[in-house]
Amino acid sequence: MALVAAVQLRSGPDVAENLARVEALVARAASYGAAFVATPENTTLLTSPEKKVAAAEPVDGPTHGALAEMARRHRVWLLAGSVAEAHPTDPTRCFNTSLLFDDAGTLVARYRKLHLFDVDLADGTRFQESAHIAPGEEVVVVDTPIGRLGLTVCYDVRFPELYRKLMDAGAEVITVPSAFTLTTGRAHWHVLLRARAIEAQAFVIAPAQEGPHGGGRASYGHSLIVDPWGTVLADCADGEGLALAEVDLSRVAEARRAIPVARHRRV
Repeated sequence: MALVAAVQLRSGPDVAENLARVEALVARAASYGAAFVATPENTTLLTSPEKKVAAAEPVDGPTHGALAEMARRHRVWLLAGSVAEAHPTDPTRCFNTSLLFDDAGTLVARYRKLHLFDVDLADGTRFQESAHIAPGEEVVVVDTPIGRLGLTVCYDVRFPELYRKLMDAGAEVITVPSAFTLTTGRAHWHVLLRARAIEAQAFVIAPAQEGPHGGGRASYGHSLIVDPWGTVLADCADGEGLALAEVDLSRVAEARRAIPVARHRRV
């Protein structure tokens, strides 16, 4: 059993300010005894697409190095929910990438967001993520002290076939760092995350952006931790803060033993 934390942030265009906010919340989570801390999508920078691409760094860049040092300093496994990773050949786009550091600050996994958010909502909200983000190609599952961890980001949550692949690869805990819009968050956030937890029979840790970010953009918040039965164990209130809960892998085994969907599946 291990205590985990989902960080709720209101990131903006200032990388140094964002890192300071992350540091304070990671330190708080560590003081409570959290062994694993996850931050939201766009942790280090939430700004216009053009500025995001211009600020993108390689995985070993200085901003990402600061996150690695944060993990080492506070002796936690740290998932930087997503950062802007520089594209090696396309200067017009970057990757939307999760970085997982162990408690020594070593990078142990990288996941590039597979599904890109290209939508036109009825309220006039429009996103064309593929115009500035390149999609990833790989499903990522990695062993950690809290269990076998599957990595996803935000819009991925609408594609249950990805979560089926993570389950097949042995994932017991799945992360969904996000920056859901107010419109889609109010309608779908809780139900999608609970559904993915139930289907994969895994814990889901979903750190989220919250509140207004400038430029007319606002995020829904409600960082969640959900157990394999679909029970919401923690739901962060408004504002920056933490969702905290215990991950007990016996609950994964119990859910999979009670309803053995992996064995019953025919397609």
